[in-house]
Amino acid sequence: MVRFKNRWFLVEFITVSTESSQQPSLDNKQIYSALRQSVVSNFGDTGWGAVGTSLTGMSSHSLKSLLSDCAVKYFSPTTNICIIRVARDEHKLAWGAITLLTSVNGVRIIPHVVHVSGTIKHTQLAAIKHNREVISRFRARAKNPAAYHAQDSYEPYLAQSTREIEVLQE
Repeated sequence: MVRFKNRWFLVEFITVSTESSQQPSLDNKQIYSALRQSVVSNFGDTGWGAVGTSLTGMSSHSLKSLLSDCAVKYFSPTTNICIIRVARDEHKLAWGAITLLTSVNGVRIIPHVVHVSGTIKHTQLAAIKHNREVISRFRARAKNPAAYHAQDSYEPYLAQSTREIEVLQE
C-alpha cells in the first residue's frame, strides 16, 4: 500500500478593511474556490492539474468528489485561521498560490502562512498555540481590560476550537 505524503499549511487570513465592525464571514468553500482561482490565474491549468487533485486527496477520475471534498480541513471565522492539506510534491506551488491571494469572495485579505508541517499533529499544536496568541491580541485591544476579563467570551471559544482542532484526522 502506498502512503500519500502531505504538507499541512496553517494560514491566517488578515482582513484588510476600513471598518473593523464590518467583518464579513468566510467559510471553507469560499477559501477553496479562492485558492483554486489563485492557482489557475497564476500557474495556469497545468498548475491546477497538479495541485487540484492533491488538495482533495482524490484520484483525478472522481470530478464530483473533487468539487465536494475540499482540502480546507479547518477554518475559524473568529480568528481567521485555517488548515489546508496539499500533496508534498505540490506544496511549493500551493504555497505560492496562497501567498498570491488578494481576496476571498470579495473580501480583501492578506494571507500569512504561520506554519508548514508534514504531519497534522504538529499543525494542530501550532494552530492551538496561534489561536491563543490571536485571542490574547483581541484581549489586549479591549477598551476596558479590567472589566473585560470578568466577562471574557473567548474562554469557551478557545475550549471549543481546541477540541475541533484536536479531532481533525488525515
